[in-house]
Amino acid sequence: MKSICKFSLVVLAMFGSQQLIAQQKNYTVTSPDKKVKVTLSAGKQLSWSLWYNGTEIIQPSVAALKLGGGEVLGNDVKVSSNKSITVNSKFDAYNYKKRSVTDNYQQLTLNCKGGYSFVVRAYNDGIAYRFVLNKSKPVKVVSEDANFKFADDYKVFIPYVHDPRLAGDQYQTSFEALYNEVPLSKVIADSLAFLPMLVDLGNGAKAAILEAGLEDYPGMYVVKNKDEQHALKADFARYPVKEEPKRLNAIVTERANYIATVNGKAALPWRTVIVAPDDKTLLNNDMVQKLAGPSRIKDVAWIKPGKVAWDWWNDWNISHVDFKAGINTATYKYYIDFAAENKLEYVILDEGWSNSVDMTKLNPEVDLQEIISYGKQKNVGIILWATWRGVTADMEGAFKKYADMGVKGFKIDFFDRDDQKVTSSVYKIAETAAKYHLLIDLHGMYKPDGIQRVYPNVLNFEGVKGLENAKWAPNDDVPRYDVSIPFIRMLAGPMDYTPGAMRNANKASYRPINSNPMSQGTRSHQLAMYVIFEAPIQMLADNPSAYRKEQESTDFISKIPTVFDETVPLLGKVGEHVAIARRNGDAWYVGAMTNWDARDMEIDLSFLPKGAYEAEIFNDGINADRDATDYVRELVKVSSGEKIKVHMSSGGGWAARIYPVK
Repeated sequence: MKSICKFSLVVLAMFGSQQLIAQQKNYTVTSPDKKVKVTLSAGKQLSWSLWYNGTEIIQPSVAALKLGGGEVLGNDVKVSSNKSITVNSKFDAYNYKKRSVTDNYQQLTLNCKGGYSFVVRAYNDGIAYRFVLNKSKPVKVVSEDANFKFADDYKVFIPYVHDPRLAGDQYQTSFEALYNEVPLSKVIADSLAFLPMLVDLGNGAKAAILEAGLEDYPGMYVVKNKDEQHALKADFARYPVKEEPKRLNAIVTERANYIATVNGKAALPWRTVIVAPDDKTLLNNDMVQKLAGPSRIKDVAWIKPGKVAWDWWNDWNISHVDFKAGINTATYKYYIDFAAENKLEYVILDEGWSNSVDMTKLNPEVDLQEIISYGKQKNVGIILWATWRGVTADMEGAFKKYADMGVKGFKIDFFDRDDQKVTSSVYKIAETAAKYHLLIDLHGMYKPDGIQRVYPNVLNFEGVKGLENAKWAPNDDVPRYDVSIPFIRMLAGPMDYTPGAMRNANKASYRPINSNPMSQGTRSHQLAMYVIFEAPIQMLADNPSAYRKEQESTDFISKIPTVFDETVPLLGKVGEHVAIARRNGDAWYVGAMTNWDARDMEIDLSFLPKGAYEAEIFNDGINADRDATDYVRELVKVSSGEKIKVHMSSGGGWAARIYPVK
């Protein structure tokens, strides 16, 4: 009898095992060029892996959502149907590095019992996935399990939020950090890092982790996954329950036990991994644009990109004038005169024109209406700085009031978070600003998530350790960072680095000075940023007095557009050097930069169509290694296919404007 029972149990166990195996379904999604492949496994868990050029670079990694009530989407998966589609399309891009974007991919949708779908795309340059909910009512997302289990101990360029030992809410951050370059095994446990981040796969190949579509959902951080080798996993800020005002910020003092409450029909953000055969290919990537939704603004003709004379970095420190420089009407008229002389489209009034958290309280030294009217006479628009606290106190009222006065836009600062409350408000800000034809530049802000395509009036983002840090961070290796961010941070979209320093220093002579700040690296390094760094609204950070003394450099900056019809990556190695060519109309603009290593390179002009061209070139001067302001400007005749030999000094650069000879 015991034998019969034992036999029955074995049979039942085998049957149960076969049932489990039968429920486990595997799928493959392959890119149009067949080089990128995602394999999916749906059964007890939902997992994905990534193959590139026949090599598995991310091993099976779990994806799941834990909802309120204990339901877990991605566990015990029952696929009711699936659908594959091939997309081969193109769309117009607004205020971007190219006129149009090619959008080709294979997509698989797994429709699962339990009211959700799992959508996976394979592009030639990477993969993306997301959960799509199909619930009858709003749900709480307690947590999201997103994993990236790399196949080897690859080197990673990782930007930490801060040291985990520091006190306070760890999700309160300005999203500014240099890159720690370490093997995955040496990632600091329990230390948050923000996106994008870059992984060196060896043999030149790279992978980058980022996300898109953060509307009404918190941003994704990553931490070391201590349960897996060479693995990272997602971390999210929980929803803020209590906040306290502290200077310009709203500081979170208590968070809920969930990360978001979302609509029952919500499409959650894309999790994406970009892959590239080499570094320079990363310089022309469109993944975030492709994953973003179409523009919600029907008429975009009023949205005008351009360059901005900016006051804060240079501490309003103008000279040789007959009035006291500072935050006052006379000073801003001087900035407007400078902008008009150099055909700059805008002037920003940064902190000080009003109370920072109450925009109804104006500085009596600043006659705002007179400044706006004066700017209008000179064809210069006015953009106002504001805090997130100040704007959200009465967004509709503030935007209407200042739009009616003639203000062209707002630079909004001190978000310093990306929990659901903040990401939802960013989309609301963009929508409300569009209603009043206002441009938006976002500071103290997380990286772009595709909102710049959805709302093209959002022209720029900080989320970068920009030139402002030159005023207080003497130990930063800035030139290395400058030639890293085009391959990493710029994958997400434009960045308000705020270049344009006219006081330039080499490593030995640099020091922080608040009212007369200087840059690390040469003058030509600064000029090249206007080509290399994507910024539809681009700052001139130094003061008008300095630019007037350096009119030759100022003239060159003023001629460089802020949006382009075409981008061609030329050369690059992350952390070492970068060179990019961009076209606007029939003129081309080329920028190159190096780290603290002096460098020789060859710029191949094969991107030029046939014809005769003249090039206005700014080279590092022969003494730039001792005086970083030293440069040489020259005009030379060039043609397609010609190769120009370039020498860049330590911390150096090279910039050119190439135009047809008529």
